Amino acid sequence: MNTAIFEGQLQTIINEFNSLKQQSQHDDLSDLPKDTRQALITRTIAAINRITGNESTYAKEVTRLLESMQSLHLHTTSIIGVAKALLEDLKSGYTRSLVEIVHSDIFADFLEMALHLCDSGYKDAAAVIAGSTLESHLRELCHKAGVEVETTKSNGDVAPKKAESMNTDLVAVGTYTKLDQKSVTAWLDLRNKAAHGKYEEYKQEQVIIMISGIRDFITRNPA
Repeated sequence: MNTAIFEGQLQTIINEFNSLKQQSQHDDLSDLPKDTRQALITRTIAAINRITGNESTYAKEVTRLLESMQSLHLHTTSIIGVAKALLEDLKSGYTRSLVEIVHSDIFADFLEMALHLCDSGYKDAAAVIAGSTLESHLRELCHKAGVEVETTKSNGDVAPKKAESMNTDLVAVGTYTKLDQKSVTAWLDLRNKAAHGKYEEYKQEQVIIMISGIRDFITRNPA
């Protein structure tokens, strides 16, 4: 799991807090303008929820602090403390976001559906579903890695980026290896054959291998 983007978000918030501390005579920043403190804490809470999900231990601790300390200056440093703890856990590789787990479960359900269709003799529908699941996962990986999922045409129109382009861009930023890239390209090619009616160019056994490979790829590269 590449957490560099999340770590950067949290570090920026912590740096801002440290900067404000230098301007304040109190550790809780209570002598600084309320809107300045409120903006910082709002961004902190948003970052924690975005990274870990609303049901994580980090998010629940923030909720507990907000409920137990009504005055802003009383929970400012404590919520920043949660952000610091999350940052250290990310750096140590101790976290996996709820969003990743949800995505994994959803995609697993689609792949299970694809496998069932394939086993029932519907290899073409199975290939389309598995390939579409892969493309959706590539898009989520792009969001996670900060890679654009749209492209601007020469006439100024904006269009969704093709799956193979996302595949290339994700390798370029180090999300996964060139070996994985080749596998993704092959799976996308099989999906495209199924989607365009080239049913004789692949066999049921290849679709089964494709589904298994995509499942492994998603497990190793969560989004």
